[in-house]
Amino acid sequence: MQNLLHQRCFNHAVREAVARCPECRNYFCRECVTEHDDRVICSACLKKLTHRPPAGRPALLRLLRFAGCAGAIFIAWFFFFLIGAMLLKIPASVHEATLWHVNWVDQK
Repeated sequence: MQNLLHQRCFNHAVREAVARCPECRNYFCRECVTEHDDRVICSACLKKLTHRPPAGRPALLRLLRFAGCAGAIFIAWFFFFLIGAMLLKIPASVHEATLWHVNWVDQK
């Protein structure tokens, strides 16, 4: 195995290599490599690493999102229902302002 000092760029034969790609194991010059996730990688390997195939189950994901939204709406409705039920239990005298006319200081 030759030393990095004597290696040439895989893409440019006249340029000396400065780094070795850990994915394809080829040597490259400064213009042919880039840093990604604290590693020096060639552009071809970077393209392979960053390319993500489309999701295999988009219908299932949509169904899960719909179920999550429906569950959130149901929970919000339930809490508003409970608040409404508690408000209905307040006596009518509070609403008619008769409770506020009682003199609390004089009562014993």
